[in-house]
Amino acid sequence: MNDDHELLHAWRSGDPDAGQRLIERHLESVHRFFSNKVPGSTDDLVQRTFLACVEAVDGFEGRASFRSYLFAIARNILYRHYRERHQAFDPLTVSASTVVVDQRSPADRVTELEEQRLLLRALRALPLELQTLLELAYWEGLADRELAEILELPAGTIKSRLRKARQQLEELLPRLARSPGLLESSRQTLEAWAAGIRDRTGIEGGGRRR
Repeated sequence: MNDDHELLHAWRSGDPDAGQRLIERHLESVHRFFSNKVPGSTDDLVQRTFLACVEAVDGFEGRASFRSYLFAIARNILYRHYRERHQAFDPLTVSASTVVVDQRSPADRVTELEEQRLLLRALRALPLELQTLLELAYWEGLADRELAEILELPAGTIKSRLRKARQQLEELLPRLARSPGLLESSRQTLEAWAAGIRDRTGIEGGGRRR
């Protein structure tokens, strides 16, 4: 039983082992989702995400992939976390760098290369919605259709926001690079950078944009 939907069906039919296997399968991805967006430990947000998933599992209708469903829950948990701290929180304008005061995140702490830390800092300087889009697209390899399901937006809007996010990222990198040499050594495609971060942090399951 390897398919997410099969595991989910068994879980809903009363098989707790299937639910445990489904959660374990996606645990690393959910940790990764929060790792470059909040300071300190991500454990509480991860636990809240899976608790919400368990409580709402009967509401999953199967139109989206289980990953899309899970990341949509994680996104809602993340935004609730921000709204508890910032009354005027708007994911289209507020960036993670406003709360990661020391400019380091859990993702930074397991990333050895300065070029990759530069990318993580640049991602955190983007509005949170754009950061989320890029990280789900390039770290997790989610298709535009899946991103549209997570953000509840038309696919065309997803494409335009991804273009905007990549453009803003390119504009941020020269401002954040500590030296011309660092910036020059970091001039790779976003896919290559994401692959490097996956390799350095033990991230699996991500892929090229499709």
